[in-house]
Amino acid sequence: MPFRILYGVSDVFYVLLFYIFGYRKKVVLNNLRSSFPYKTEQELLVLRKKSYRYFCDLFVETFKTLTISKKAMVRHCSIEEQSLALLHKLASNGESILLVLGHKGNWEWAGNTFSLLSEHQLFVIYHPLSNVHFDKLMYKMRTRFGTKLIAMKDTFKEMVRQRDILSATAFIADQTPQPNSAHWMTFLHQDTPVFEGTEKIARKLNRKVIFVSVQKIKRGYYTIVLDEKNVLKPSDFKESALTEAHMRLLEESIIEEPETWLWTHRRWKHKRNNIN
Repeated sequence: MPFRILYGVSDVFYVLLFYIFGYRKKVVLNNLRSSFPYKTEQELLVLRKKSYRYFCDLFVETFKTLTISKKAMVRHCSIEEQSLALLHKLASNGESILLVLGHKGNWEWAGNTFSLLSEHQLFVIYHPLSNVHFDKLMYKMRTRFGTKLIAMKDTFKEMVRQRDILSATAFIADQTPQPNSAHWMTFLHQDTPVFEGTEKIARKLNRKVIFVSVQKIKRGYYTIVLDEKNVLKPSDFKESALTEAHMRLLEESIIEEPETWLWTHRRWKHKRNNIN
């Protein structure tokens, strides 16, 4: 399906999702109100519409992965030149790394492009889906250009097994952990439980953690940014401080381009004061 038709389909989905079905509109607006208490109600309503438009684009773009060519993939989602230079330097030094990013921008396309352009073998940590058929479909899309997947429960075991491979292992930072075992911090003006798994693995394997920003250039085009100043060395941080550091970088990225984050997610369903 050509991109112009693809985005026509996205426009139809937007009308259905936003105006007809009203999918999680209250959830999104509450998330936005709590995250941006300094914005007016009108600004929040405009931002909500933009986020739904982007959500529909993301949906059709994800399924475009099934047929998109390698050439088109790197044209629509590129890696910034300085970021490629940083990756090449790390690869030349034989350094395997951990990547951390959020559900912001087209993270699915970012994985595909990274696998096509980086010298590192990309491993992505994921939750297998309960629907077997949909899980197989997502697995096919995510591995089509060479990315390898690791089920979350097997993360450390598999990373140790693959320790001799020049690799980049990607962790999604804004998923919701069990509140009792999470690290709690203020994120987007709210008490938020976050995973510390990335930091713990980085310390055990002595690997650098790099925050990845997926930035939208225009409709259907993105660039991946890995800034050298956002290379985090475990030895430079006290316990939990590295986790807070990469979450702050994600927070800054969301504030800069809020409509491309996944606001439909019930990110703040747990409260710190409800923990026994």
